[in-house]
Amino acid sequence: MQQGTLMRKVKSKSWKKQRYFKLQEDCMTIWYQSKRTGKTESAFSISDVETVREGHQSEVLQSVAEEFPPERCFTIVFYGRRGNLDLVAGSAEEAQCWVQGLRQLIEPRSFPLTFALVSRTWIRDWFQKADKNKDGRMNFKEVQRLLKMMNVDMNEDHALRLFQDADKSESGTLEGEEFVLFYKALTQREEVLSLFQEYSEDGKKLTLLELVDFLREEQLEDEGTEELAMELIDKYEPSETARARHVLSADGFLMYLCSLEGSIFNPQHRGLWQDMSQPLCHYFISSSHNTYLIEDQIRGHSSIEGYIRALKRGCRCLEVDCWDGPNGEPMVYHGHTFTSKIPFREVVSTLGKTSWGNSSSPLPSMGMFLPSSHPQRYGQSTAVQGISVLPETVQEPRGQGPWRHWVAQGTSLSPTPQELKHKILLKGKKIGRLEDTLDGPGDEAPDVSDDDNGAEAEEERRRAKVRGTQHSSALQKDKETLAQALSDCVIYCKNVPFRGFQEARSHSRPSEISSLSEAKARKLIRDEGNEFVRHNAWQLTRIYPSGMRTDSSNYSPQEMWNVGCQIVALNFQTAGMEMDLCDGLFSQNGCCGYVLKPPFMRDKESLFNPSDPSSREGPGPITLTIQVISGQQLPKVANSKEGAIIDPLVRVEIYGVPADQAHQETKYIENNGFNPRWDETLQFQLHVPELALIRFVVEDYDKTSRNDFVGQFTLAFANIKPGYRHIHLLSKDGTGIPPSSLFVHIRITE
Repeated sequence: MQQGTLMRKVKSKSWKKQRYFKLQEDCMTIWYQSKRTGKTESAFSISDVETVREGHQSEVLQSVAEEFPPERCFTIVFYGRRGNLDLVAGSAEEAQCWVQGLRQLIEPRSFPLTFALVSRTWIRDWFQKADKNKDGRMNFKEVQRLLKMMNVDMNEDHALRLFQDADKSESGTLEGEEFVLFYKALTQREEVLSLFQEYSEDGKKLTLLELVDFLREEQLEDEGTEELAMELIDKYEPSETARARHVLSADGFLMYLCSLEGSIFNPQHRGLWQDMSQPLCHYFISSSHNTYLIEDQIRGHSSIEGYIRALKRGCRCLEVDCWDGPNGEPMVYHGHTFTSKIPFREVVSTLGKTSWGNSSSPLPSMGMFLPSSHPQRYGQSTAVQGISVLPETVQEPRGQGPWRHWVAQGTSLSPTPQELKHKILLKGKKIGRLEDTLDGPGDEAPDVSDDDNGAEAEEERRRAKVRGTQHSSALQKDKETLAQALSDCVIYCKNVPFRGFQEARSHSRPSEISSLSEAKARKLIRDEGNEFVRHNAWQLTRIYPSGMRTDSSNYSPQEMWNVGCQIVALNFQTAGMEMDLCDGLFSQNGCCGYVLKPPFMRDKESLFNPSDPSSREGPGPITLTIQVISGQQLPKVANSKEGAIIDPLVRVEIYGVPADQAHQETKYIENNGFNPRWDETLQFQLHVPELALIRFVVEDYDKTSRNDFVGQFTLAFANIKPGYRHIHLLSKDGTGIPPSSLFVHIRITE
C-alpha cells in the first residue's frame, strides 16, 4: 500500500478536503493529516474497520457521483456507531491500492492470522494507552494504571512479581518484548492448560493420537478424526519443528480453541448448507421494516445508507414506500409523517449496485406503496422506468421464465430460491391474478356434478357469484388506480387482504401474500396456531411492527417464526434482543438471508401447534447442558467511571416455543472483566429444538440498578457444536468486539 497518499475526504457535496493518508510501519494504524497545516487530524486501527466498499456505496459519495467516477471512490466502514469515512483517490489505481490493501489487512487468509493479529493489536493498543509520557517504556505505576484500564483488579504484590519477572533488563521499566512477556503472563489460561495436560502424557505436547482422543471424546468429532487432527496441527501449531513431528503444543492448542473450528458455531453451517430448491414459502426470510429509515418513524432521517446496511447484514426483503414528489418524481419516505425524503431513483441505483454483494438469493419482496390516484400519473411511469434499469429485471416477458412453468404445471406451491437467483421481486398491488396474465379471467364458477346435493350446489353457485362480483369490483378499482406496466412487475407477491385461513385456503394463490400487524398475528397465534402453521406451509405471510412503535422499537420475531411466518419485518436500525435473534437465525447458511423451516412446518396438513409441543412429530425433548467456564478480556461498560472495573455475570436465554422459553445465569465475579472464572453448569430441556435460539449475554452486575450490557452472542440450536468451545462476543449493534470471548463446555443429550 502506498505511503502518504493524497486523497479527498468527503463529508457532503460541499465539504471535500484534501488529506494525506498513511499506513504506519506496524501495518495496523492509519493516520491522516491536513494538506494545508500538516497537522495530524485523526488515526484509526485496522481492527476498528468492519469492511471497505468500492464505488458510490454511501449516501455521501452518491451525492458527488457526477463529480467523481466510482472507480476512484471508496468507503471505510467502522464497527459500532462511528461514522463512515468516504474517500476519493487521485486515480483508480490509487483507490484499488488502498481498497485491496485494507481488505488484506482486515480479512486475513486464515483465522490463526486473525487471532495473532488481534492479539498483537490488543497488546500495542494497551501499551500506547498506558504509556502516559510516551517514552516507549512503562514503569510499575503505569502498569497499575493499565490493569485498571484492562478491567483487572489484581493484588499489588502479584502484579509487582509479574512486572519484575518480565523486566529482564532490570531497568525498572518494561519496553518492547518485555511488555509482551508481561502480557503473556497476565493472560495465562489455566483452565485451557489444565484441559491440555489432561490429554497430554508429558504435559508439554499432544501427540497425533492424543489429539485424536481429545477430538473424539470431548469435541464429539466422529468422522475423519485423524485427518482433522493433522489439519489442525498444520493450521494452528506455531512451531515448525512441532508441525514436522505432527504434535500440538499448548500454544497451538489454545490457537485451535480460539479459532473458527473451536467456535460454538458449527463451521460447516457458516456456508450454504441447506436445500435451496424448496418453495419460497418454506423458508424464513430476513426482512426489514421501512428500510430507508435510520432513526425513528416520525421525524427520522431517510437514507440509502439504510438499504446498504440492511443488505450487508443479509436482509433479503426491503421496503420502498414511494409517494408522489415534485415534477412527478417518486420520493421514498414514511407517508403522513415528517421523515426526510430521498428520490426513488437513488434507491433503485443503490439496490442495483449492492443487492448481490453477500448473496445471490432473490430479494423476494421489494414492497412499494404508490398512492397516485390515476395510473397515468407521471410518478408511476417513472417508477416503472426506475425498476426496469435494475440488473436482472423484476418483470420477465409474459409467458417466459420459471414462473410460466410454475403456473403452467398448476402446482400449489411457489418457485424456489434456486430458480430465482439474482431476481428482485416486487410486492404490491396487481390487476387481476398471475393466471389472468397467461390465460385470461381467473375465477370461474365451479363445476357442480349431478351427484352433488342440490341445495349445497345452489349455495356454492351463489357464493361463487358473490365472489365473482367482488373480484370484478376489485379488478375495476385496481385498473383505475394502478398502471398496467407497474402491475406487470408484480409476479409472485401480489398483496391481498387476509380474511381468514378458510377463505385463504379456498380462494387464495401461492403467488399472493398477506400482511398482518404484530397484534393481529399474535391473536391468530393464540386462537388458531395450527391453522397458522398450515397456512404458512403454502403461502407467504408478512408481519410488520405496530404503528405505536414510533421510536422504531421491535417486537420479538420468535413468536412469529414459531408458526412459520416467513417475512417477519424488523427495524434494523434498532439494536437489542430482537435484532440479536434475527442476526442469530440468519448467520447460518452463508448469511444468504434464507433459512429452511423444519419439516413439520412445511406440511400443509401439519398437526404442529407451538402452544402444544407434543404435536410436533419426531423424537422427544433433548437436554442442553452448558458449563460456563471463563471469560476473556471483556470490554468495559460504555461511559463508565475512570478506574471502574466490571462485575461480570453470564445469562443464557432460550427463545423458542412457549414451553422452551427460559433463562438461567451465573453468579457475578467481583472486579474482574479480564479473565473471570465461573465454572458453573446450566441445564435446559428443549421440546422443539428445531425452533430454538440460544442467546449468551454478559452483563455488569449492579445491585442498586439495572445491570449494564457488556456483550452477547446468539445462534440457532441447530448450529451449536458440542464440546469445549469459545463464544466470540458481539456488541449491542451486532459487531465484533475482539478479543472478548467466553469459554464453555456444551453437551446435548436425549
